[in-house]
Amino acid sequence: MTAEELAEIHALAMTDQAPWGVPTFESFLRFPGAILCAEPHGFALGRVIADEAELLTLAVRPDARRQGIGRRCLEAFQENARDGGAARVFLEVATTNAAARALYDQAGFAQVGLRKAYY
Repeated sequence: MTAEELAEIHALAMTDQAPWGVPTFESFLRFPGAILCAEPHGFALGRVIADEAELLTLAVRPDARRQGIGRRCLEAFQENARDGGAARVFLEVATTNAAARALYDQAGFAQVGLRKAYY
């Protein structure tokens, strides 16, 4: 998936925060340890640094939600992160993003902190 396609999906999916543009995706895709797990209508993007992986963003087109795309992309990301040497995965999510929080809860993530007024 190209940076342009990622930016398009991200723009459609992000309603509570500013979507990332093409230059941001190009930069992250060039990062050593970058992991992109994508399907035609969604993706998970993150990176592995040493023994930690960070999920930077996960996005699914609104018209393709509730079909398991986000779950599959997240699972693929976790698997690729483990294969890349990550012992743990972390992410940040808005407290108001109930759908994402439910997905991450189902995937076994647990809240370890809270950044006040972060989003």
